[in-house]
Amino acid sequence: MKTEGVKRGLIITGGRLDMDFAAGFCCGGGADFDCVVSVDGGLEKTRALGIVPDAVVGDFDTVNPQLLEEYRRNPGILWDVHKPEKDETDTELAVNTALKLGCASLVILGATGGRMDHELSNLHLLKLCLDRGAEAYLYDSQNKVCLLDKGKTFTRAGLYGKYISFIPLTEQVRGITLTGFKYPLKGKDISIGAEAGLCVSNELAEEEGSVSFDSGILVCIESRD
Repeated sequence: MKTEGVKRGLIITGGRLDMDFAAGFCCGGGADFDCVVSVDGGLEKTRALGIVPDAVVGDFDTVNPQLLEEYRRNPGILWDVHKPEKDETDTELAVNTALKLGCASLVILGATGGRMDHELSNLHLLKLCLDRGAEAYLYDSQNKVCLLDKGKTFTRAGLYGKYISFIPLTEQVRGITLTGFKYPLKGKDISIGAEAGLCVSNELAEEEGSVSFDSGILVCIESRD
């Protein structure tokens, strides 16, 4: 999973996480990642996965005190402790920590499937990463989510799931062209609102397909049932 020359970071949040999925995803105890950041309640999940984090971030209002003390005794862990009353979410703090540690590619687990306010906030954290020149992905057992500000090519063998959806994050995305898809497009503009569902649940019709567009930002979701 590593990309040559790119420092990869894994963030494990305190949100809902299918542990069977996470165990398969992190097989090897997170060895595919150069840096692991555990977020508040995610510390218990990190331990269950057999991963020793490089950094731990949060206000720790949901962590078992004994577990917290156990990790406190590890001198190799970087701690970033905050008060519960703060402007940033714990996951945003973790993203900032991973970026400061030099990660140019981030995978975030536990960021979906729970409270909608947190899920939408986490989606917008991908824009923070995009603005900082880092690629970032939200993963769960059914979805792989990222943001696109330029075109992308997909291969059938490399897909996370059968379905590929493109949803505008910006008010308008101009000139969308889909080639190699079951439902192709040519130079289509889509906006937030009624048109936002136009590119939902598409599929590859060929072994390779691509999306290109002139301006805007798309949410790209690869999904499986």
